[in-house]
Amino acid sequence: MYNVEKVLNDAGLRTTRQRKLILELLFRKGVPLSHADILSMIEDHLDRVTLYRTLETLKKRDIVHQVQGVDGVWRFCAHEQDTEGCPGDHPHFLCLYCGRMYCLLGQKMQRVEVPENMKIEGKQFVVYGACPECAAKNSGDSKDESEEAN
Repeated sequence: MYNVEKVLNDAGLRTTRQRKLILELLFRKGVPLSHADILSMIEDHLDRVTLYRTLETLKKRDIVHQVQGVDGVWRFCAHEQDTEGCPGDHPHFLCLYCGRMYCLLGQKMQRVEVPENMKIEGKQFVVYGACPECAAKNSGDSKDESEEAN
């Protein structure tokens, strides 16, 4: 398990109860989680404003990365810190059926060259489809439907 206090300290942040709770959850889950996911999983009471502010602080310090799915939902994830670049420098997979998102950690994002006077603020690459569980459910559904049609 990650030493959350060390991660926060290395980023120049104080260890607060909220930061610790959120970061421990993100490290433990290891997949991108939405605001709603995080709120539902943290047993201690945490209001939305505190969650938004805490995630923004963690994002600015490159402790977490955020990615927006094709469903419009922003999700946040924490990984072991790389020595170079953004911790979210990888593509993601979004299941269109259950809404779960997965980091595709073994792959790097493509480098994009822009004209000299432009400043890149971020980049993301999201592929989408069906996760294994949803693909299995849906393949069974389509089989039943085709049998009913006969």
